[in-house]
Amino acid sequence: MSVLEKIRSKTGLLVGIIGLALVIFILESLLGSGSALFGSSDTLVGKIAGEKIDYNAFNTKVEQQIAQIQQNNPQAQINDQTKEQIVNQVWQEMINERVNKKQYNKLGVSVSADELYDLMLVHPHQYVLQQVTDPNTGKIIEGFAKPDGSLDVVKLGQWVGQMSPEQSRFWKQLETSIAEFRAAEKYNALIKKGMYVTTAEAKDAFIGQTKQVNASYVMKRYASVSDSAVKVSEEEINNYYNKHKALYKVGQTTRKIEYVSFDVLPSNKDYESLQKEAMDVAEIFKAKTAKEDSAYISQETEGGQVMIASYNKKNMVIADSSVFTAAKGTVFGPYTEGTFIKIYKLTDTKSVADSAKVRHILIGLQSQKTQTQRTPEVAKRIADSLTVLLKEKKVSFDTLVKTMSDDLGSIDKGGDYGWFDENKGFVEPFKNAGLMGTVGNISVVPTQFGFHIIEVLGVSKTRHNSYTVAQISKLIAPSSETNKEYYKLASDFAGKNLTTEAFNKAIEAEKLNKRIADDVKESDKNLPGLDDAKDLVRWIYKAKKGDVSEVFEFKDRYIVANLVSVKDKGIAPLEEVREDVTKKAIRDKKAEQFMAEFANKAGASKSIDDIASKMNLIVEKADNLTFASYNIPAIGREDAMIGTATAMKNGAISRVIKGDNGVFVVFVNAVNEAALPKDFKGKQKEMEQAASGRADYEMYDALKEKAEIEDHRGKFF
Repeated sequence: MSVLEKIRSKTGLLVGIIGLALVIFILESLLGSGSALFGSSDTLVGKIAGEKIDYNAFNTKVEQQIAQIQQNNPQAQINDQTKEQIVNQVWQEMINERVNKKQYNKLGVSVSADELYDLMLVHPHQYVLQQVTDPNTGKIIEGFAKPDGSLDVVKLGQWVGQMSPEQSRFWKQLETSIAEFRAAEKYNALIKKGMYVTTAEAKDAFIGQTKQVNASYVMKRYASVSDSAVKVSEEEINNYYNKHKALYKVGQTTRKIEYVSFDVLPSNKDYESLQKEAMDVAEIFKAKTAKEDSAYISQETEGGQVMIASYNKKNMVIADSSVFTAAKGTVFGPYTEGTFIKIYKLTDTKSVADSAKVRHILIGLQSQKTQTQRTPEVAKRIADSLTVLLKEKKVSFDTLVKTMSDDLGSIDKGGDYGWFDENKGFVEPFKNAGLMGTVGNISVVPTQFGFHIIEVLGVSKTRHNSYTVAQISKLIAPSSETNKEYYKLASDFAGKNLTTEAFNKAIEAEKLNKRIADDVKESDKNLPGLDDAKDLVRWIYKAKKGDVSEVFEFKDRYIVANLVSVKDKGIAPLEEVREDVTKKAIRDKKAEQFMAEFANKAGASKSIDDIASKMNLIVEKADNLTFASYNIPAIGREDAMIGTATAMKNGAISRVIKGDNGVFVVFVNAVNEAALPKDFKGKQKEMEQAASGRADYEMYDALKEKAEIEDHRGKFF
């Protein structure tokens, strides 16, 4: 059963990924939830349904998961991304245990042993099928397949009966994940089956969508009077806030900072020094042989990347046209190009065909046929042997393509990708074998994919010169001295301006650019324009409102931040929302004044035109309104007018109504109603399906709110 080694070798990581995917599927709406620390201990990772999660206990579970992965697969690399997946998985498992499973138990939702056996071995669940499917071909792995390619459950059962201890642990974990997934499916189904829309609800919805009203209205807009002309007292502000606290409910803890960035730029002295260094590099480059070029390019280029590529006259990277007549080994530059100083070397000039056609057999370093690895030596030995057979005509090319090639994308084409030119996205050695070859030639060409046996099928009669150019790129970067100067500027700024008032005054005095990062969550890893900002985010959640930070170093800048707003989960304090509350209190006061004006000037009026005349306003139109409408032309969102107009009879005029945009009176000119259907079963079904579609996330939003989840993992991970 060696074909199954792939499963055994990846069991740990696989279980982690499956477990994470399963739980996130049913708890997606819970991700990112958080709350304030409220004076909690420094070791508090979070709270779930009132239970505190301590860092030491949480981290122990994380380390156990890591140990299990490494035990199952000693070759597994636990990088930052994998660690993050494991942390997320452990957190979601804790939520599942404390929130979801409690709900399942209350309702008696469970998965029996017989049902689980059926999901694993009789009618395998999709996640079982995933483990016995080749990800490259999408087909069942040969050792588990029937002759028609479908899964053979007998073979699967035989494998389960002779599993190794490691495979057995994997299978048990897979059973657990599938049982949890199935329980979630049952729970979701119960909720969805409970969705019901009455006939009356369906009728109201039908009328709300089909009944159309043409209306006229007179509105005095709040914007017609400046906010500064209306004074509200502290008592009025407090009254509005106390009556409308629900509007200021914060669902997730966030912070807001304002910050200045000291962007570190190279000085003139830095540039001059880099230019001199580049000229020295260019002189040494001239003396290097073709064999020495790659090592020297890697040594001198930013990031160590070796850039050697072929160009023609149309896409030549060197701006100097003399390159087309220059001798091999000629060096061009240094040139300043954007943020780099570049040096080029013409390493070769060749005559190549404009286009070519080849077919190939790939002997890959990763065999797609047997799912095994090959060393370069083994792959080359196989390719050389097959080439001898081809040249001696002991086997056909087509046969070897079908039986030996690891390039699955070209097998059905006989290894042929058709005609191509040098702009085709093939690797250079592959292209050159055709463009620089002769018809009928068969050769072995190495690439990063393995060894290609290439036969040239066709070469165009037209040819052109190809110029191979080697490139050294040196980043125009600030020196350590320049970095120190900018750090000192940022450090001096932070040290002298320790309050919000001083921070803002200094920004204005020094004409700095103040930037904003709003709605910063404790779990954020990056902020707009600031990658890898975890240290800054940790400071944000430890600081108090008004604090100014120390200097934070980023890739090419130094940041000093001021914490200007703290929004904790719950009802936001008045001071945090004072600006909005004041605006709304002013709006309400305008509404009172406008309604009194309507009553005094037009209270006895019976027509919309008379009201407009006495108020010195105009009559405006709002046609084809339905209860389901969202906006009114020339106004925008105005639910009060839509609701009022669609509830009125033809020819009726409303009282004075307070809206979101102004105070208005509305008159109905016409009502157009669609004929009611014989029954509303279709509408009922439509509404039930819509409600069912929302059930998954709304249900878990409700569970999340009830569980009052706090997530402080960002402090530690």
